[in-house]
Amino acid sequence: MTESLSSGLPAWAPKWAHRFGTFARSGTASVFVLVGNTTDLFPLDEAHQEYGPLAHFLAEQAFGRYDLVLHYDLGRGLRAFAGGDGARLAAMREKAATMPVLDGLLQKAERADAVGLIQGLDAIFRRNLMAVPEKRLKMALLIDHASFLFPSGEPGRQSFPAAGMLVTALNWATSPHFKAIDMSVVLIDERRADLNERLAGSPHVVAVELPLPDEAERTAFLKSPVCSGLEAASDFPIAQLGTLTAGLSLTSLRGLVLPALRGGDRLSAKIFSELKKQLIEQQCLGLLEFVEPKWGLDSVIGFEAAKAQLLEDAQLLARGELDTLPMGYLICGPVGTGKSFLAYCTAKEIGIPVVMLKNFRSKYVGETEGNLERVFAVLRAMGPIMVIVDEADTLLGDRSSDGDSGTGSRVFGMFATQMGDTRYRGRLVWMLLTARPDLLPIDIKRQGRAEVHIPLFYSYEEAELRQMFVVLARKIGAVLAADDVPHMKATGSLSGSDVEGMVVRAWRKSRLSGASHLTKEALTEVIADFVPSAQTLEREMQELAAVIECTDRKFLPPAIRAKYDSTDGRRDAQERFAQVRALLGD
Repeated sequence: MTESLSSGLPAWAPKWAHRFGTFARSGTASVFVLVGNTTDLFPLDEAHQEYGPLAHFLAEQAFGRYDLVLHYDLGRGLRAFAGGDGARLAAMREKAATMPVLDGLLQKAERADAVGLIQGLDAIFRRNLMAVPEKRLKMALLIDHASFLFPSGEPGRQSFPAAGMLVTALNWATSPHFKAIDMSVVLIDERRADLNERLAGSPHVVAVELPLPDEAERTAFLKSPVCSGLEAASDFPIAQLGTLTAGLSLTSLRGLVLPALRGGDRLSAKIFSELKKQLIEQQCLGLLEFVEPKWGLDSVIGFEAAKAQLLEDAQLLARGELDTLPMGYLICGPVGTGKSFLAYCTAKEIGIPVVMLKNFRSKYVGETEGNLERVFAVLRAMGPIMVIVDEADTLLGDRSSDGDSGTGSRVFGMFATQMGDTRYRGRLVWMLLTARPDLLPIDIKRQGRAEVHIPLFYSYEEAELRQMFVVLARKIGAVLAADDVPHMKATGSLSGSDVEGMVVRAWRKSRLSGASHLTKEALTEVIADFVPSAQTLEREMQELAAVIECTDRKFLPPAIRAKYDSTDGRRDAQERFAQVRALLGD
């Protein structure tokens, strides 16, 4: 078995483990925070014959030569820990028996309070520090679910005992004497946001994020004895499964193949697709939802320039030319113009998984940021992937920290950082939808994040408007002939939602009259009686906002381009927008 000289870990260990081992071995830090994919399975040997929890991997590999490894969580208390090595565990217990304070903590671990435990461990660590070098023990403390011991919160609002434990941990982190000897404290938790920032963000503490497994790690797991017999129970070769399961943890991957291995249905393409989506949605706590559209861009009426851009980008993506793709799109326009429909239809054409980001906000402090951490980790592992964010102006937050303890500004910062990370160009494609792009922070809308701004407007072409009736009738399962749509002048006053509403009403009238198709008489009557929304000022404001945000004049309809496509026109649009906004008291 070869070993990395810098990290002290075997060469087959994951990349994050080598980074962690390098810091631990060099004396850079004595306190570490491991976050991210910490509840997954990890290889325990070079041949990948066995897998186990993170604590087992750390005890056997990272601290395999330490004299004493202690493991603690609030549920099981304190215990000596050697992974699966029974002889080493017995030796640890013998050493602990010679240390009265530690032996006492181990004996009463189940009923020892956390404050007393931390105080006792502090005394043990300091006594070991003061021992002569030849009698000094190499010690490591692993704390699982560390956020329950050091939860996030402002120091002034913590109880005195909780503050005392936090200060003790900070003392361990800042002590140069602790860093100089082989002593490590490892705090393990899925979400960094749940840990106290004074500790997790200290410059004396090294935080290491554990990513989801990459393709090589997933393939090695599928070839291991854990998944023995998979080739006979699957329609996919193992190498192909390793590629297709991007975004899954090894625990979820095991859940994917286990039913087939235990005599269930064979792992077919259909079962694989359904299970993978379910498992990824579970990993993200239901905060992501896969989009499975029925319609393509050929079902979108009008917006020819926008459709051409999206189709061209889909072709570039299919050819693997990721460096030519925008980081993201901003789809804006008045309500009812079909922003969501355009996004869903793009999902059918784009050729990569498409997910909708659901409401990730929580009423609990730190929970929102933790939710985003988990979602971003999965998205990074799954790429290429498109992420649709509907009502983006309300979901993404801004720099303001008023009234929410800073959650909104932290959420904004996390989105801005992820969306602007050019390492993921073409791998994470963002599609932001909003009727009020003016409410989005400029940091999100700038080039390098949401680069292509596509405005949508109500129809100004009669042919488009008539075709919209036919397509929307087909969408609801009705039959409508193009010749049965009465002539009407397209003035930009009817939205796609208005048209769909009229089609539904006409279909109802037709069915009540006993017709099996959508009749011309019913549609004519409904159109004559229809009264558009009276919210004309709000609609004008949203339309002006879309004009102002447009990044390419080709996206503007001829009627709007003639009015605003000049220096004076854009200035007039901005002035009118300010006037309407003031009139609405916005």
